[in-house]
Amino acid sequence: MNEALLRSLTPSVLGVLVRRGADFAAAEDAVQDALVEAVRVWPGERPRDPKGWLVTVAWRRFLDATRAEAARRRREDLVHEEPTPGPVPAVDDTLQLYFLCAHPSLTPSSAVALTLRAVGGLTTRQIARAYLVPEATMAQRISRAKRTVSGVPFDQPGDVATVLRVLYLVFNEGYSGDVDLAAEAIRITRRLAVAIDHPEVAGLLALMLLHHARRATRTAPDGSLVPLAEQDRDRWDKGAIAEGVGILQGALARDRLGEFQAQAAIAALHADAPTAGETDWVQIVEWYDELVGLTDSPVVRLNRAVAVGEADGPRAGLNELASLSDTLPRRTAVAAYLHERDGDLPKAARLYAEAAHKAPTLAERDHLTRQAARINADLRN
Repeated sequence: MNEALLRSLTPSVLGVLVRRGADFAAAEDAVQDALVEAVRVWPGERPRDPKGWLVTVAWRRFLDATRAEAARRRREDLVHEEPTPGPVPAVDDTLQLYFLCAHPSLTPSSAVALTLRAVGGLTTRQIARAYLVPEATMAQRISRAKRTVSGVPFDQPGDVATVLRVLYLVFNEGYSGDVDLAAEAIRITRRLAVAIDHPEVAGLLALMLLHHARRATRTAPDGSLVPLAEQDRDRWDKGAIAEGVGILQGALARDRLGEFQAQAAIAALHADAPTAGETDWVQIVEWYDELVGLTDSPVVRLNRAVAVGEADGPRAGLNELASLSDTLPRRTAVAAYLHERDGDLPKAARLYAEAAHKAPTLAERDHLTRQAARINADLRN
């Protein structure tokens, strides 16, 4: 059974049913039923036209469900005459599905779950395991999301920026359970890049590839975090880096800069440095300046303060940090790092310990605790 083929066909099959007039929620259920049937039947004899087979089975499942609800007159016209099985028109509805699943009326978590289900072709169980929640909880979340978008016209123009943010959320979840969400986000973003010629789509794909290239070196065998400066660069995925840089260069050449392209440019500069000491921090600061102009995000300003601290010295970085709110996530950790580089070890140790208490993940908390312990040990010696 070729699971990758089934997952790749899912959005186009769903698109056919919706374009024929099926309600999105009912169509998605029918497609899932067809996928289950394919898993059962195809190992014995795979059809010559897999997409056509799935469309036929899914449409019949939809008709069966619709006829069972005869009181719902709105659907009676749809089932008056069943389309004759045969070749499926070569209309790619994948892009509209992206827009639908990232609809502004959905919460980010619901948009992510619906995208993984309808566009990514994952089962509810797989998505639930990836997010470490009960399957019933994820099923309710997906059902609510489907009901929310069921009344949205399928040909309504969508917002590319919203779609990209949803995919970025998927990527940032990384790996958990039996589904690698980072790899899944890259796969889905590749499909989006085929469906739409947009420099920011290319920028996001490049950013994902450049970040993912470092994945194997981000944690030690015991699961502890390894900072970028301490990672083994010989183990970075050179192929992914080369592909990401190539995609980024093509996007930047179009002179329509967006935030994902700027982030990818920063990642490319890190990837290009043979050692941490050879990182071109001056250029990185310049790209952060572009990002600030595009987003004016406090998180971007925080990362820029780190870059300024590397390019112009820790005092300059601390000056940039002074204008940012104390409530900003990870600000205390950045302050600890810059104070350590500036030679104020007692303050750095105190701030590392304080940052550990605020850390959003266990791995980050342990890392910051070790940093505080390391400095305190040095102070005692």
